[in-house]
Amino acid sequence: METTKKNKTYLLVCAALMAAVLCILAPLSLPIGPVPISLATLVVYLMTYVLGSRMATVSCLVYLLIGLAGLPVFSGFSGGPSKLFGPTGGYLIGYLFSAFIGGLFIEKFPRRIPLHILGLVLGTAALYFVGTFWLAFQLQLSASAALAAGVLPFLLGDALKIAVAVLIGPVIRNRLTETGLLAG
Repeated sequence: METTKKNKTYLLVCAALMAAVLCILAPLSLPIGPVPISLATLVVYLMTYVLGSRMATVSCLVYLLIGLAGLPVFSGFSGGPSKLFGPTGGYLIGYLFSAFIGGLFIEKFPRRIPLHILGLVLGTAALYFVGTFWLAFQLQLSASAALAAGVLPFLLGDALKIAVAVLIGPVIRNRLTETGLLAG
C-alpha cells in the first residue's frame, strides 16, 4: 500500500516538474510565421514516456492554466487568454491530445517502439488537426493556407523531435521502472 502511495506522490511531483520544464522551454521559440517553432512538442513527447497518458495530459493542462493566468510561458514569452484563445491557441490545446494519445500507445505497448512512434505521430496529427482548424477559423484562412502555415513547416522538425523522444524516452522510462518509481 505504501508503494502505491509513493508512486502516486511521485507521479504528481513528476507532472508538476514536467509542467515546469514545459513552462521553461516553450517560450523559447523561433517565429517563422503565424505559428512559431518551439521545443514544447519535444517536452510533450518526453512527458508521455515519464508520466503516461493521463498524467502527461494533466501536466499539459497545468501548463495551459499557468499560461491562461497570464504567466509568460507560451511561445515568445507570452501568456494570457488572448494567446490561448488567439490564432495559435489550437496548437496549445492540441498538446492535451498529443500527450494523451502518445502516452496511451506507450502504456499499452511498453516494448514496441514502432507503436510508440505511431502513437506519437497520431498524437501530433491530432495536435495539427485542432491547431490548424483553429488557425483557419481565427485568421479566416482556407484549409490549404492553414496547413501551409501551421503544419508543413513543422513536419520535419516534429519528426526529428519524435526520433529524439523515441531514443531517449524508453531509456528514461526503463530507469524509472528499475528504481520502482514507475510500474513495469
